[in-house]
Amino acid sequence: MRFASPWAFLVLIAVPLILLYLSRRKGHGSVRFSSLVNARRSGRSLRQRLAALPVLLRVLVLVLLAVALARPQMGREKVRDVTKGIAIEMIVDRSGSMKAEMGFFGQRFNRLEVVKKVFREFLMGNEENLEGRPNDLVGMIAFARYADTMAPLTLGHGALLRFLESVRIVTRRAEDGTAIGDAIALAAARLKTAEEDLARTADESGEKEYEIKSKIIILLTDGQNNFGKRTPQAAAELAAEWGIKIYTIGVGSREGVSTVKTLFGDFKVPVGGGVDQKTLQRVADITGGVFRMAENAEALREVYTEIDELEKSEIESIRYIDYKELFVPFALAALCLMMLEVTLVNTIFRRIP
Repeated sequence: MRFASPWAFLVLIAVPLILLYLSRRKGHGSVRFSSLVNARRSGRSLRQRLAALPVLLRVLVLVLLAVALARPQMGREKVRDVTKGIAIEMIVDRSGSMKAEMGFFGQRFNRLEVVKKVFREFLMGNEENLEGRPNDLVGMIAFARYADTMAPLTLGHGALLRFLESVRIVTRRAEDGTAIGDAIALAAARLKTAEEDLARTADESGEKEYEIKSKIIILLTDGQNNFGKRTPQAAAELAAEWGIKIYTIGVGSREGVSTVKTLFGDFKVPVGGGVDQKTLQRVADITGGVFRMAENAEALREVYTEIDELEKSEIESIRYIDYKELFVPFALAALCLMMLEVTLVNTIFRRIP
């Protein structure tokens, strides 16, 4: 408990002065008797024993009013966590060349499936070197010949994983291709408006519970840009202008291999033209990001671990004390005692001059 106006206790200086004044005050009148012997024998009545009660009530009233004026307050400490997270747009290549196989813990999967598995670990964490990204806004763009928003920026990562499972390698020739530039431009546009989207969902109190610390794009591709309106370099310059960093990951090697099942058995055939390392390095350099090659699942996990260490979220705890005013009970008690004192003085303890 604390008192917001402790100077109000100066009123209590008047209490001893009042008591001193009352003790020295002379009676207003007297009646002469021939003898007081019988009066002394009769003893003191209850009224006489409680004669000082009105004065005591008056003193209590002053004390209670002083406490009420001092404004007693009870404080309760509250903690509000403001998360300073990172807005992340994942760009996943789903072109036909992603059918090439990669190893994943002793099993063979196509590149897209491996990318999805390791992305899940990056997002939710694993038991080894990835702790997950629970405090980050994460969205997803998938592309082949065209770039599409698969999931908006969200903190609901469980829903994001369901969108991730729906990403499939294109099967129609008319949709196949690698539009890296358009995918980067779309992801950058989503990140540019991230604060506006976040403001729309903020609560009415106006308190900022989430703050975007930085914005990054993680691009995973195994090919070369061969479709789209924008070149990867032009899209990267746009992202850099908006303060967005791009991490580029080349999945697989320069020559991908896919297994084709035939009547005569399984045959491995080359798929795609390989990773355009020069372009991916240039995109990363323009935005201040990092380019890495991931020729297998273990290397891909190491790349994600490196990004996880470079981009850290923060949680800032804001502590404040919420005070509750407690002067009302003291003021009401003073009022009640004052009314009681006035009533007693004008009835039971009434004096006739």
